[in-house]
Amino acid sequence: MKSSDPPILSPLEQATETRRLIAVSRDSAVLRPLWSMAESNSWQLETVSSAWEALERIQSGVAPHLFILDVPRCDRDGLHTLRWLRRLRPELPIILVCHSADADHKKDAIRMGADEVLVRPFQDEHLGLAIHRLARFKDAQPAEVASENIESLGDGTFFVSASPLMQKLRTQAELLAEADIPVLILGEKGSGKETAARLIHRLSVRSGFRFLKVNCGALPGDLLEQELFGVETAVSGSTRSTPGKFEIADKGTLLIDDLTEMPNHLQARLRDVLQNRRYARVGSDTMQRADVRVLAATSANLEHALAEKRLREDLYYRLSEVTVHVPPLRKRKEEVRVLLRHFMHCQAKHYGLPSREFSPKVVDACQNYSWPGNLAELKTFVKRYLVAGESNALLNDLDPKHHSVPESERCAFHLPASSDNGIEPAEVSPQSLKSLIHDVKSQTERSAIGLALEKTGWNRKAAARLLRVSYRSLLYKIEQYQMKSSESFVSPLTASTSPHAGVGNKSKLS
Repeated sequence: MKSSDPPILSPLEQATETRRLIAVSRDSAVLRPLWSMAESNSWQLETVSSAWEALERIQSGVAPHLFILDVPRCDRDGLHTLRWLRRLRPELPIILVCHSADADHKKDAIRMGADEVLVRPFQDEHLGLAIHRLARFKDAQPAEVASENIESLGDGTFFVSASPLMQKLRTQAELLAEADIPVLILGEKGSGKETAARLIHRLSVRSGFRFLKVNCGALPGDLLEQELFGVETAVSGSTRSTPGKFEIADKGTLLIDDLTEMPNHLQARLRDVLQNRRYARVGSDTMQRADVRVLAATSANLEHALAEKRLREDLYYRLSEVTVHVPPLRKRKEEVRVLLRHFMHCQAKHYGLPSREFSPKVVDACQNYSWPGNLAELKTFVKRYLVAGESNALLNDLDPKHHSVPESERCAFHLPASSDNGIEPAEVSPQSLKSLIHDVKSQTERSAIGLALEKTGWNRKAAARLLRVSYRSLLYKIEQYQMKSSESFVSPLTASTSPHAGVGNKSKLS
């Protein structure tokens, strides 16, 4: 590298832990810059001439922070070594160097798990930048990633496969990674649909390029169109161009989340892009090529979405060539113990607090809980546990008895009858009183939402403004209460015979 180049790691990073690198190479063009970088950054560099010798060292000693595999020309044994190394140490960052005559190895190497592939000839700076990226990438991983059940996907995202269902999902992702076709990812909110999308991208030949996400429920239609396709505007006689996600993610992967929240006319544009691989920026007639793999995700009921015209049939058939189902956390409880430790390590590191151990009582309660909010709820629980520790209030939230009544039945729950007829009501414990208050609140909230939707003709954005809540909060509540436009709603505030009359007139969602 040039003498003016900054060091690969900052002094703080160097002081934290000595970096161990293993390089398999006999080529001085690779070893010379490596020794120079190791000396300037105080790394511990080991060089071996055989990949199998390196594997023996890794199995018998401490895993290095980075592995560099130089594959000689026309030598496919290096790819076999890569496969074994990835099985042995799935969390280890790997740089593979191959000859230009073997450039076709690049796709195979990425598919087999190489994080970076450099094709000769390359500049020393290219090797330095690759090490720089992966050294920082390694720093971002918690120690828990060393578990064979946890696989880092970058950007602080991890895929956990500690259950048969998720192991099956990972096998499916490996197959999908080889076929460059759209994929529709289904699952409950918070179940890990984006993680599944990142896994498919990470295993595919597009992993060397960008992974981007667009949330259709977070933007109004006009801004969403510009976000996806870009925009051209005329300014003082010249044209100003702003690229969209399709252009920024060129050769990479684009995840379209909350698909059913995309306006109908944009669904038609997306269908055309999938069909023709071409699009134009907003305000322009110039067509551009879309070399992007599209993944789409939704937590909506597809049957209802198609019937209610929230999802176009032609787009659905384009996207659903392959459908992936991400199971909810309650169906993969084998992962709860692993996820508790993983989230605790991440949260403690993020907030600069010492980690807390989970008692057997807490772990059992977590494994018996249904986690309706899936991974998002579990992560919130761990954050509360990190701050407050074990408490009765925290454990009460995990009591299955408090969550055993289906939401649809909670809405129909009534308060105990009064004692006007001389018969005393059944004794109510403090905990059941808490549950009754929760049920009354849920019914009142559901009725208020229903009346607002009816008043606006089921225009959800208008209803959100009427209720003075965010659009996303309203969508979450509609999904939570499984509300349908065919229902009719009666205000509990005006029905004098309702046992809930007089509860309150607060319509804003909590």
